[in-house]
Amino acid sequence: MCGIIAFSDPTITDKETTIQSMMKMIQHRGPNVKGSGFYTNDQVALGFRRLSVIDLKGGQQPIYNEDHSILITYNGEIYNYQSLREELITAGHTFTTHTDTEVLLHGYEEWGMEGTLQRIRGMFAYLIWDDNQKTLYGARDFFGIKPLYYYQQGSTFIAGSEIKAFLKHPHFKKELNKKALKPFLMNQYNDLDETFFKNVYKFPAGHWFELHGQDLQIHQYWDAEYKINYQRSLSQTVNEIDQTVKESVKMHHIADVPVGSFLSEGVDSSYVTSVLHPQEVFSVNFDNGPYDEASVAQELSQREGLNFNEVTVDGDEAFNDFPEMQYHLDEPDSNPSVIPLWYLCRLARKKVTVALSGEGADELFAGYVNYGMHTKNTVVKVFANGLHKLPRHLRYNLARGLQKMPNFPGKVHLYSQTAQPSDYYVGESLIYDPKQPTIFTSQQANAVLQPQYQNDLTVQSIYRKDFAKVKDAEEVKQMQYIDLHHFMFNDILQKADKISMAHSLELRVPFLDRKVAQLANSIPSKMLINQHDTKYAFRKAANRHLPEDWAKRPKLGFPVPVKTWLQEDKYYQKVKALFSEDWVNDIFDQAKILQLLQDNYEDKIDGRRQVWNIFTFLTWYKLYFIDFDNTLKKYEHLQPDVQKFTENGTLV
Repeated sequence: MCGIIAFSDPTITDKETTIQSMMKMIQHRGPNVKGSGFYTNDQVALGFRRLSVIDLKGGQQPIYNEDHSILITYNGEIYNYQSLREELITAGHTFTTHTDTEVLLHGYEEWGMEGTLQRIRGMFAYLIWDDNQKTLYGARDFFGIKPLYYYQQGSTFIAGSEIKAFLKHPHFKKELNKKALKPFLMNQYNDLDETFFKNVYKFPAGHWFELHGQDLQIHQYWDAEYKINYQRSLSQTVNEIDQTVKESVKMHHIADVPVGSFLSEGVDSSYVTSVLHPQEVFSVNFDNGPYDEASVAQELSQREGLNFNEVTVDGDEAFNDFPEMQYHLDEPDSNPSVIPLWYLCRLARKKVTVALSGEGADELFAGYVNYGMHTKNTVVKVFANGLHKLPRHLRYNLARGLQKMPNFPGKVHLYSQTAQPSDYYVGESLIYDPKQPTIFTSQQANAVLQPQYQNDLTVQSIYRKDFAKVKDAEEVKQMQYIDLHHFMFNDILQKADKISMAHSLELRVPFLDRKVAQLANSIPSKMLINQHDTKYAFRKAANRHLPEDWAKRPKLGFPVPVKTWLQEDKYYQKVKALFSEDWVNDIFDQAKILQLLQDNYEDKIDGRRQVWNIFTFLTWYKLYFIDFDNTLKKYEHLQPDVQKFTENGTLV
């Protein structure tokens, strides 16, 4: 796991100084100085920072082909590289290392970009310079597990793992993308292709590019497809899930360094841990609730004979470290799970270099209640299932009638089982239970923003293009597709990568494997979400490795006591102080957000998610646009636990 950065700009004469300053900004992604390197010529510069995981002594990058005319920098892991390596050796290629990186390099020579990408399994972002073609190539993995951003203005093109490295390029113009703020308020993350930095874009998952001169061409090589196998029985489905997951976990265990796993109360991480059976497992808890997941996780680790490591977090340290978390994320992310993830990664890095986690299972195997599990009433569930079997045009007409009716118990569940998802589905941005806190609606977001930040965007308008791609798929599959390309891509995976790499820890996600996805996408929705549970067939597979009823445990996901914090005076005062700074009124209606904060503090409303969104954005904005010089001095360094492992630039 590493950090990559490159630029094409013929007007930069001292490319070596520029690329090294850009590399320094992502040193946390690769603390192994001896394995890091760069390449420059008149046109381009490529830089690399290394975290050694495979072939610890021989993996220095860039890596060159036999005649040094083609080179690669790469971030990620290719889990089937060993068989591909043998195939390439048989074809006549000469390898100088035992890394998976070199498989991508010679694979490009043998099969081209498209051919190589169709053969590999893994998580990756990589850049190849072909001096014969005078062309820069790049690719990002199937799901967007590994980050890749790009910027193109005039003769300047930049691509790399983290946006903060772009800031050191002399021709990069740092400017806030004002259009991104409203989607952030509605979602808790930026759901646009363009980042919060104007003209910086997230390179799409499942795509590769070629840059020749100033001509950038982007190609798609993979996307989720839903070819349902209605002939396979439930027992056969459960067997295939278990076999495919076990194979993926085994492949994700390949490393020349210690490997551990994260463990919560939920079925996803428990399944991974029970199959992996690592020596070290890691869990996190909060000193003031609202739930105790660590003790339940400890039960499983004791049953499996694993070494359980736990950290308890209090509000003081969470608020103290929160700016550093947002610095490393590049873009603001107000998902509270950022906080426990930070401390999990810090804890894990004391003992391992690689950790496995359970991300992706909910999106692939239908784990979210918003896919249609809005009631616990069995009668309502059975009735709704019957309605769902009606022809689509009848169901959709019925849904329009239900929508106009007054609220009644079970209405949301009945509506979600009859309506067209593109008419109502907004992912994780809105909780359907009116008793639960919600994020901003489009109108509410505009109401607290200054005019230059207001726009007509809604969550549904952002999803419209992707819904059109899967309009003929089962309704649950449509919603899964949206979450895979929005919530998973722009929130879950971004924080997983950035927070883990802030601690120089490689985080692997075995459920997000192309073969696991192909299987999951072929399973009828009724086997995944039904009157019994969410992730139904998946839970049955997991239960083969877990104690009785363990797989039925509800998803909690390390709950963070944000509500409690915001009603404690010392944290309320911290948030209020930030909301009250003079520059804030240039972005928000300051009086309105202070009133929102006050009403939440006095428990007149449950506005915790709205307050936390605003607090997160202002924290991030202050770091990058108000006081960036001090931000760098304070936060751009290796974490103390990583420094303890370093000696003369290499990990001990």
